[in-house]
Amino acid sequence: MIKSVIRIAAIALAGTAAAATGAVAQVKLPPAITMTAYDTGTSGFNITVAIGKMLKEKYGADTRVLPAGNDVARLQPLRANRASLSAMGVGAFFAQEGLFEFATKEWGPQALQITLSSVDCNGLSLAVAGDVGVKTMADLKGKRVGFVVGSPALNQNALAMLAFAGLTAKDVTIVEFASNNAMWKGALNNDSDAMFGSTISGPAKELQTSPRGIFWPALPHSDKAGWERVRKVGPYFTEHNATCGAGEISKDKPIQMGTYPYPIFTVYGSQPEAEVYMLTKALIEGYDGYKDNAPGASGLAVKTQTKNWAVPVHPGAVKALKEAGAWSEDQDKHNKALLKRQQVLAAAWDDFNKGNPSSEPAKFKEDWLKVRKAALAKAGMADSF
Repeated sequence: MIKSVIRIAAIALAGTAAAATGAVAQVKLPPAITMTAYDTGTSGFNITVAIGKMLKEKYGADTRVLPAGNDVARLQPLRANRASLSAMGVGAFFAQEGLFEFATKEWGPQALQITLSSVDCNGLSLAVAGDVGVKTMADLKGKRVGFVVGSPALNQNALAMLAFAGLTAKDVTIVEFASNNAMWKGALNNDSDAMFGSTISGPAKELQTSPRGIFWPALPHSDKAGWERVRKVGPYFTEHNATCGAGEISKDKPIQMGTYPYPIFTVYGSQPEAEVYMLTKALIEGYDGYKDNAPGASGLAVKTQTKNWAVPVHPGAVKALKEAGAWSEDQDKHNKALLKRQQVLAAAWDDFNKGNPSSEPAKFKEDWLKVRKAALAKAGMADSF
């Protein structure tokens, strides 16, 4: 009820400002905003905290950041209307698609949409403890690789990195942890050898300064076959030169690896356009107030936003991007196609559940994935999974 009143007040203020100026509205935010992010110390959490500080100083909005160890936990408060924004990773794509941990009766495909996202000097890949002697991805054969329960993004990303060398989960020993931070602590405690993450995350720097040290195996961009294997497992990855982060990474010593936008500030499509517009506009106008306050935050610059990605941009964010001169007809066409994809997935999900699916989780997931694949094929839409 309180959240609804705040949203209504924000919408009313936005409308009043727009009417008063007759053009671009001034940013008006509710007095309190809740966001979710990965565990404390991760780059996504640190960036979100930096943004919260800016929102307080510039707009007087108190921001609460809820840390969560996996994608499901990050999305739950947003889904329950207890948060306005979630600093997601590629889990936003998996949730949209109804895949992995979202291929359950409790979830299914989610109509997620995005505002701003970051691509900066850091890279995203498998970090390896420096004392295990790994120099290439192929050297990970037989080593212990960390997975996080309930986090399809981290787990699928780790598999995508292994695929570069033609390795699969069967070629390594999977060690499961309860959260992202627990996975990195596992490396510190010599319970695992490798885990997926950002080169600029706090846990990566902690591993660097530990007795084990840290090493990032390269994914040479010239290896076209390797990158083709990566994209079969993680179609959202792009080649990237990492120039900052834990270990010997710098502008003078870049490492060829991969990336995708992270964090991706995510909302639900059902959230009011005026609310999302104001949040996005605040991120754009307040950029100078947070860009230097957390590693990776500068990647949220409006002019460097990733175009035509895998999840649609919310209409409220589109409005803010248009005002900033950072939207094109090509993006609009791509965005409408993604919104159509979400409609196809939602219809397939509804039809599937009307058919009294199995209550046994594995069978439920298996049958849903078949229905999903058929629905996308009928609509002429790609299905990388």
